[in-house]
Amino acid sequence: MGSVLALSSSLGHQNWPFSTEPPPSRWDAHPAHWDSPPRWERRDDRLPNPGSFHSLHRSCKDVFPNQIEGVKMIVNKTLSSFFKVSHTLHLSAVSPSYYRFHVEHLQSDDCSKDKDAPALIGEMDSSGSLNAHALLHLTEHIRARTVFQTQQSQFVTWQFETEYRGSDFTAAVTVANPDILRESVILVAHFLQSVSSGLVLGGELVYHRGRAEEGGILTLAGQYSGPNWVATLNAGKGGAHASYYHRANKQIQVGVEFEASTRTQETTTSFGYQMELPEANMVFRGMINSRCIIGGVLEKRLTPLPATLIMGAFVNHRGDKLQVGLGVNVG
Repeated sequence: MGSVLALSSSLGHQNWPFSTEPPPSRWDAHPAHWDSPPRWERRDDRLPNPGSFHSLHRSCKDVFPNQIEGVKMIVNKTLSSFFKVSHTLHLSAVSPSYYRFHVEHLQSDDCSKDKDAPALIGEMDSSGSLNAHALLHLTEHIRARTVFQTQQSQFVTWQFETEYRGSDFTAAVTVANPDILRESVILVAHFLQSVSSGLVLGGELVYHRGRAEEGGILTLAGQYSGPNWVATLNAGKGGAHASYYHRANKQIQVGVEFEASTRTQETTTSFGYQMELPEANMVFRGMINSRCIIGGVLEKRLTPLPATLIMGAFVNHRGDKLQVGLGVNVG
């Protein structure tokens, strides 16, 4: 969960990819060691841990292409085994152009204590906005996470999350934007339980309190996974979100998403796929949805150079719009 402010029931791809807002920064994503591996990779006799609530739809979402528009260049540099930095320059005629500096303090992937290491992530762009992100394993089962986000000179988000992972369940509590003077706070509680080797059930409760309003939203969730597929459903007062992920073989993966919002009274169905060509060092991701948006992104590894060429295009046939992007990822 990048920010509880994004927990509204609006459609995830409603304004994507034809949006004037800049794409989300990488700080929203957890480091690799924060989430458990896919559940179908667990082969022991015990019930597996279900992972985090915000990762229920991740397998399907990773199949869809990321938005790319204009010209983007990313330079990654590993300064040591636990210190990494990156520079991002994005030039666009649709959304504001920006420069973004990203820094991570992590343990090396080769370190045997990787899962017990704290993570510090910071990011600042050319407008002065700052994102700070800290993760810490307090004990073998308890993890803590803190996020601070500013928009230029104003604080936008400050949240504190504590997660407990048992052998077959996960429970988490998040406190966001507490303000004693304005008497406002957002509380989020998550719980997931592995019922069988393939079935996970749980829910999310979001409570918001302010001077002028107070309320809560309960969302129930379920996930069933097979050897090479995962089906997930979230349903509540704010709407519904269903996804299906299927790995056809080592090269092809497909995903289908259905999102419905009671607030906007709109629904969207999206189909995405990913095709890997290891011999050509290429990965292609494509998508099409019920809003007549078709898009695709091709990533080509420029061996022997440490660089990846990224080319993408998205067409909105209903709105008669076109977005084309070109990027280079170095490092």
